[in-house]
Amino acid sequence: MSDNISKIINELHIYEKQLLNAINNNENESPEDISKNNSLDIKSVMSAAGSLASKDIIEVKKDITETISLTSDGEKYSKIGLPERRVLNVLIDKKEIPMGEMAKVADLDKNENKIAVGWLVRKKWAKIDKGIIKITEIGEDYQDKLGNDEKLLEKLSIEKSINKDNLDQELIDGFKKLNDRKNIIAISKETEHSFNLLDLGKSILNKGFKIQKQATQLTHQQLKEDAWKNLEYRPYDINAEAPKIFPGKGHPLREIIEEIREVFLYLGFEEANGTILDSAFWNFDSLFQPQDHAAREMQDTFYVKNPLKCDLPSKDLVNKTKEVHEDGADTGSLGWEYEWDEDVAAQSVLRTHTTGISTKFLNEFKPPLKMFSVGRVFRRETITYKHLPEFHQVEGIVAADDISYQNLLGTLKEFYKKLGFEVRFRPAYFPYTYLSTECEVYLEEKESWIELGGSGMFRPEVLAPLGIDTPVLAFGLGIERLAMIRYDISDIRMLYKSDINWLREIPITKGIKLD
Repeated sequence: MSDNISKIINELHIYEKQLLNAINNNENESPEDISKNNSLDIKSVMSAAGSLASKDIIEVKKDITETISLTSDGEKYSKIGLPERRVLNVLIDKKEIPMGEMAKVADLDKNENKIAVGWLVRKKWAKIDKGIIKITEIGEDYQDKLGNDEKLLEKLSIEKSINKDNLDQELIDGFKKLNDRKNIIAISKETEHSFNLLDLGKSILNKGFKIQKQATQLTHQQLKEDAWKNLEYRPYDINAEAPKIFPGKGHPLREIIEEIREVFLYLGFEEANGTILDSAFWNFDSLFQPQDHAAREMQDTFYVKNPLKCDLPSKDLVNKTKEVHEDGADTGSLGWEYEWDEDVAAQSVLRTHTTGISTKFLNEFKPPLKMFSVGRVFRRETITYKHLPEFHQVEGIVAADDISYQNLLGTLKEFYKKLGFEVRFRPAYFPYTYLSTECEVYLEEKESWIELGGSGMFRPEVLAPLGIDTPVLAFGLGIERLAMIRYDISDIRMLYKSDINWLREIPITKGIKLD
């Protein structure tokens, strides 16, 4: 125990020793007196007190005094009466007043009129019946009697200021009511600190210490003149906790997006970008999605008023798309067997997926090719713990003469492997792919498989209007769901919440192993 106290004493700052010594000489001395009598500024005294308190050497007590006084509005109401009192004075004679006449008969301004109504009802001095304010029995009783708030108002007008601790229970109730209003009373707080020695502090003083300036840094001059040999050095604890450092780092969602980009670029894909505002043609029709499909309804898609319409691509592509939709053209399909409407295709929408970038890319560039895109998409979803009206998707296509469904599965397996997931596939249905599959990844900590993305081979009805006669595999996944798995969060809103503590605690991404 003695060795431990010696260690603590050695690590005390000179200000801490001076404060301990001052408390020992006069425990009732205020921080201001200690500052004055020991040639210490008050900031140093309070800093030393906080440090000693954190080490359980002293106790710092706070005594807060609240003083109540009237504002200029409070002074006015102490003379002319609170708004509800002025209305009550009228009601004593009239018994009832139409609400529309209350301000005039009681000489209230617009703001006071609202206040008076609320407090008349709250105090039960009056009630409102079909636009008429009527006095109550309680209101009659208060004809010659002050409410608790009025009593405090009167007392403050005489005494000017009162210590809140000196109020009796009746006036405490009055204080609560006045404090519920704005700009009637002012509250000033004064905090007094006092210090008490704890057992450890007493043991340190019994052990004794020397107050002497200690060196914490050496100057060039001290080293040059050997003055450092005669200095007293303050020990420091190498095991003491260091302050937490929060280095700058990318947002978790942005980090995952960059990882995905890195994987695709490594696998030889070319990146493409598109606009968030697009025509229904590229967002739906080019993907062989019928114009009466449920996903195209207002409750699922954001339609834009300005611009109301978007330019369509070449007449040739539009006509070929129309034929495919109506009767399948020469794809061997029956199409959707309805009359395709060019005006519907020209509607402006916020893209509901990034797949429209894929068909645009195929229209501009011919196979062989490998392309991916990452972007924000929009759907009319109710915000919940697992849905947002806007989120991110990554999309990719591969087109070449000699690829097949097996190549699709192999590409996806390699992609998820780079991200650190074991993946499996199960059959699925999507309007614009056949064969189609959903990708599921395995989560060891939950011992379960989670669906993470969809994929398939583009249908001939998608490719024929674009002039593509080679197989094209396509895939896409929602990035937010991947982020939720990576960072073990159950509420998707956390990814967009301004929670600095959560962002600080998220580990810095180690990156992905591509080789």
